[in-house]
Amino acid sequence: MTEMSDPGWLWLAKGAGAVAGSAISLAYVLPQGRREAAVRFAVGVVCGLVFGGTAGVKIAAELGIDRLLGAAEMMMMGAAVASLCAWWALGLVMRAFEGSRLGKLIDRGKGGDHDE
Repeated sequence: MTEMSDPGWLWLAKGAGAVAGSAISLAYVLPQGRREAAVRFAVGVVCGLVFGGTAGVKIAAELGIDRLLGAAEMMMMGAAVASLCAWWALGLVMRAFEGSRLGKLIDRGKGGDHDE
């Protein structure tokens, strides 16, 4: 049986955290349809994988538990938190753009009707 390297375990932990955070996000606020569920899940997983390491280190340092946790635990924790928060952060960004020109362009791309 082959053994997994340290980077392999870290990626596995980060992936598991990202999937878990994304699944919790979907369960917490139910999506309106399959497409929205798929997009939200994908966004959560990608954000968890990208920002999981940094978020885990920051959270552990802020809580003062960085010396008590292993690298894999920090990765999993950070990926879950980043994944869980991803959709909320994107919602805030979209609300900020709602009244702007960029928001109107985005709505047009979705097929929204706007009179100007």
